[in-house]
Amino acid sequence: MNPPPATAVTSKGASTRGMLLDRAADMASRVGLEGVTIGELAALAGMSKSGVFAHFGSREDLVRQTLDWVAGQFVDAVFLPSLRQPRGLPRLQAIVEAWIGWIGAHPEGCVFLGAALEYDGRPGPMREHVAALTGRWHQALEQATAMAVAQGHLAAATDPALIAFQLQALMDGLHHARLYRPADATALARRAVTDLLARHAAAAAPSTAS
Repeated sequence: MNPPPATAVTSKGASTRGMLLDRAADMASRVGLEGVTIGELAALAGMSKSGVFAHFGSREDLVRQTLDWVAGQFVDAVFLPSLRQPRGLPRLQAIVEAWIGWIGAHPEGCVFLGAALEYDGRPGPMREHVAALTGRWHQALEQATAMAVAQGHLAAATDPALIAFQLQALMDGLHHARLYRPADATALARRAVTDLLARHAAAAAPSTAS
């Protein structure tokens, strides 16, 4: 009997790995990345531990790849769709609106927010990895803000780094507000974002009519 084509084997392996990472991400949203284990994942997936180990060389590798998997989903859901919007404020607003949508779609918790809390005080490779991923996201926010300034949508004195920081703070606040005022947390977040960007809006050009 001839063995299956290599492409078929590779495709099946990638599909299984994707399923495992998806379930690990769900687990991490509930118990944090530190709660993700090979044994628990194997039980959830109906696989043996050795079967899971075939895809991840170690628990540390599983945790890191889980975070990367979530990062890829976040980019696909939040950042890439915004690129269809014109440069400047429309694109920045699209990013934030999709970000709010992402938070709403994950009621059990945000893996990234949990990772920041879990690894902030724990020096090591995972803390560095979390910091690198978060730093790249803030760079994207700063660049989107800088484009809004360059397009004349936000005032020239606007500090992109400060706006990125404030937007992150508002989204973190939305996560927490869902706990103590779930009925209007999202509406309050949208109002806060609108107020923030309005305060930095460029002044309207003076009228030249006589």
